[in-house]
Order: sequence, then C-alpha cells, then structure tokens
Amino acid sequence: MCLFQSTARRLVSQVHCGLKASSSKKQKFCLEMARPSSNMADFREVFAKAKHIAIITGAGVSAESGVPTFRGAGGFWRKWQAQELATPGAFARNPSRVWEFYHYRREVMLSKHPNPAHIAIAECEKRLSKQGRSVVVITQNIDELHRKAGTRHLLEIHGSLFKTRCTSCGNVAANYKSPICPALAGKGAPDPDTEDAAIPVEDLPQCEEDGCNGLLRPHVVWFGEALDPGVLTAVEKELDICDLCLVVGTSSVVYPAAMFAPQVSARGVPVAEFNMETTPATDRFRFHFPGPCGTTLPPALARHETEIIT
Repeated sequence: MCLFQSTARRLVSQVHCGLKASSSKKQKFCLEMARPSSNMADFREVFAKAKHIAIITGAGVSAESGVPTFRGAGGFWRKWQAQELATPGAFARNPSRVWEFYHYRREVMLSKHPNPAHIAIAECEKRLSKQGRSVVVITQNIDELHRKAGTRHLLEIHGSLFKTRCTSCGNVAANYKSPICPALAGKGAPDPDTEDAAIPVEDLPQCEEDGCNGLLRPHVVWFGEALDPGVLTAVEKELDICDLCLVVGTSSVVYPAAMFAPQVSARGVPVAEFNMETTPATDRFRFHFPGPCGTTLPPALARHETEIIT
C-alpha cells in the first residue's frame, strides 16, 4: 500500500468530515521546503509536461460566483451556523428546519453560474483529453458549479446539494426539482426573524422508489460523518498517479481533505496553490499564486505554446 493510502486510512479512521486534525497529526506533514514560487512562466513549463493533473478545489473557487459559505463571522442562516444544522442529530431532532436550510441553499444555487475559474478548469480538461492527458477535479464543494461548467471527471468528496439519499432504503438520486417538494415552496428565508415552517415529516421530501416513501435527506457529508470510502478510494488512485497537483480556493485546514496535496508534495510532485491568501500548507508547495481564482487560474491553464492540438 502506498504512503498516501496508508496515511489516509489512518486519518480517515480517526477524523470525520469538517474536523481539524490535532497538532500532532499536522506535524507529521511538515516538510522542509523553500518558499513557494509565484513565477507563472516556471509553472507553465511544469504544466506543459504534466500527463495526469489533479485539481483540488474548495469554497474559494465558488466565492466569485456569489455562493455563500456559511463559514466565519456572519455565516448564519437565521440564528444558526451551518455546523449546527448540518449534522445527523439536527436532522433527527428537526428535519423540517434542516430541509428549510437546504432548500434555501438549493434555490440560491439554481441562480448561480460558473465563474472563469470553473470554466478554465473544464476547458483545460476537454483540451488535454484530446492529447491523451487527464485532468481530475477533486472538490469539497457541494454546489455542482464544476459540473455546470462542463467538468466530466469530477469527485465530489462532500456530496451534492442536488442529490438526495433515502433514510429508509438508502437510494441515492439526482434531484433538481424547484421546490424539491410542495411544502417547501416559499420556505427557507434566511432572515433571523423568520419562524420555522414546522413542516410535518410526511410532507417533507419522500423517496420515490416503489413501495418505500421513506424520508429523504440531502446527500451531503454532514459534520461528524465519515467520507464515502468509495469516493476516497477513487481520490487515492488519482493522487497516486498525478504528476501535477493544483490546490484552488481551499483553506487547507479541514481534514482529511487538507492532507491530500501535502502528501502529493511529499513524494516530489509539484503542487501549485491558487488562493486569496497563504494557508497553513503553503510552504509545503512549489508554487503559490495569490489573488482571485477567476483571475489567476485562466492564464495558468490556458493552452501552452508547446501543446500539440489534434
């Protein structure tokens, strides 16, 4: 088993989605490296030679599309922060309130569009695939903007706002209905003075599999839940073969996703970070490009003059 796989298995067994690893865990990933370069020409030379590119994205790549993150100061829906609602316990206690929150988020996302960063990634994947080269996007985002932009090789490690999972039969299905059920029409307003709709469970989204009618939940990884092992295995395989890794719009503090790029860097693969600010992982990477992803990423992923277009 490779270094990434063995470390990932140990961490995933101890760290659930949305939690930060202890300082002792972080110390295991510390690497002595020179300060990262911001030389775009040097990055472009590495990019031109890469055959398997892994792009890890976080909330920052969608911020320029106007997607609310519900993190940090002011990140409230009504009087709750996301981590108070995005838990199995919150759903068990008050599924109506949790569904109002996710219905609001779904409706917001239906009005949002991919920005230049999403588009640059999708266009790069399409172009390089014609050259026998691969691009995979490993995203922590649940907004599906990468999919909207045209990305095909996509691993959504935290799930999707537009998928549901039945709490009875476990069926997972895509769902783009607006509203997702009649009882949620007009509900979910984020204003702190808004009263809970208190929708009866039988009127909340229900499973449509024959004879089931179980209560649906959003197919997202909630705080306190482990990541899907099948998705993690797919991520491991991609990171094992990549010869260039990009980290785009992520704070690199939420585990286990925060360990992906440092582990790739540890085996000598170039890693380039595109972010508004430096992160705890920045000094472990070869490149760092500060600024909005929609500005820095398109020129980085544009066609290189040495590419052979077929």
